[in-house]
Amino acid sequence: MTTQTVVSTQLLVGMEIHVELATESKMFTSAPNGAVTSRYNEEPNTLVNPLVMALPGSLPVVNKRAVAMSMRVGLALNCTISNFTKWDRKNYYYPDLPKGYQISQFDKPLCIGGVIEIEVDGSKKPVRITRAHLEEDTGKLGHELPGGGHYDGSLVDLNRAGTPLLEIVSEPDMTSADEAVAYGKEIRSICRFLAVTEGIMQRGHMRFEPNINVVITTDDGVEHATPIVEVKNLNSFKALHGAIEHEAIRQVEAWKEDGKEMGPNAKSTRGWDDQNAVTLMQREKEDAHDYRFFPDPDLVPLTISQAWIDEVNESIPELPAAKRDRYISEYKLSNKDAAAIISEPSLCSFFESCVIESNNGCESAKWILNAGAKLANEQGCDVDELGITAEQLAGIIVLRENNSIGSSAATTLFELLCGSDQTAEALAESEGLLQVNDENALSAWVQEAIEAQPQAAQDVREGKDAAIGRLIGEVMKRSGGSADAGSVRTQLLAILRS
Repeated sequence: MTTQTVVSTQLLVGMEIHVELATESKMFTSAPNGAVTSRYNEEPNTLVNPLVMALPGSLPVVNKRAVAMSMRVGLALNCTISNFTKWDRKNYYYPDLPKGYQISQFDKPLCIGGVIEIEVDGSKKPVRITRAHLEEDTGKLGHELPGGGHYDGSLVDLNRAGTPLLEIVSEPDMTSADEAVAYGKEIRSICRFLAVTEGIMQRGHMRFEPNINVVITTDDGVEHATPIVEVKNLNSFKALHGAIEHEAIRQVEAWKEDGKEMGPNAKSTRGWDDQNAVTLMQREKEDAHDYRFFPDPDLVPLTISQAWIDEVNESIPELPAAKRDRYISEYKLSNKDAAAIISEPSLCSFFESCVIESNNGCESAKWILNAGAKLANEQGCDVDELGITAEQLAGIIVLRENNSIGSSAATTLFELLCGSDQTAEALAESEGLLQVNDENALSAWVQEAIEAQPQAAQDVREGKDAAIGRLIGEVMKRSGGSADAGSVRTQLLAILRS
């Protein structure tokens, strides 16, 4: 046990992010790829062929589409694309990868270097990318019996085995759990905007493996770096945040007890116990030489031309960070609203279509993020799947701008338009939602409201402005939401305070 006093600590986090690429076929064979929604629920061991099962005589062939997708990601992360890369065998016992080794890239990764910017609490920070390399995923082990309970052993499902897997490795530039989560979200957003993955983390499309250690400064001015811990296979931002915060505390306490510091053979891997919010020891971490990497004799190296790199680069769309900044500067959206819109690529497309039709970015965002998000959540779908078109939503915005419809009636109209082929104005008229500005009708509703809410009327007479809301609500109820709230307020005040 150390007798030194800890003066300060500095958390350091690097990240390995594993991205399953949504190609039609697997990385080294024509077997169907299960990393797409349409194949997610396929029966176990049906997305296989002789190569996936490692039967004698089967030979791998590189998936060109997976290479192109990986290049897209690398370029978006500001990496250099290697003109020459090769494939290596990573030898390790995988019970769910029949070959007994994984085809990966060791010393010649496809993408080298790079940097992206993250933002936490309004402060921006660069995170350096070490490399991004292609490999194949393993299968899955099943432990739970249908209906509950567990098998005595494990069942192997090879549907995922051989799925193209892009591993993105960062430098240890993150110094808090919040920064690590922001980085994970940014990488996920970039990959989804590039359409290289569906990014559904509950399905294993993206898995985070933070490498964590702490630099401890003691009262004698000496710095002590704790051994690096890699937390394996985190598939939610909550788990990522929790695991890092737990390790930041656990490692300091462990160092106080045993004094162990970073060095050869000091690494370890741990798993995350979500229920108890703790990490658990799995094994001592291997070094590269333990995997006995060597070039795969069945696969030729890849020579990538500059023409191909240029072609891929030209296909890269506007990325999330640039889109977010443009929404703020061009459409005057708040940081919060811009971030919410870019959370889904499909939401961005719908929003931009609405802006084109309505010429009003702020109102389009408000409707999408409020009425649209609420209804989509209730129906378990995305906003763009509600059945309301950009033209229809723009019609609601125009009706509100013209003061032709009240806010409550506009919300009702939004719901009615979902699945309808009518225009906003036509449906509002047929449903009696357009505001009534007829003075005689308004006067009648106002008088009825005063008679129905005598106490509220008296409170307004006595100068209690808050009470007028009950009277306005009564008028709106009697008018079916078609009365103009501003005109109603004016009439009420004129009658009660004359």
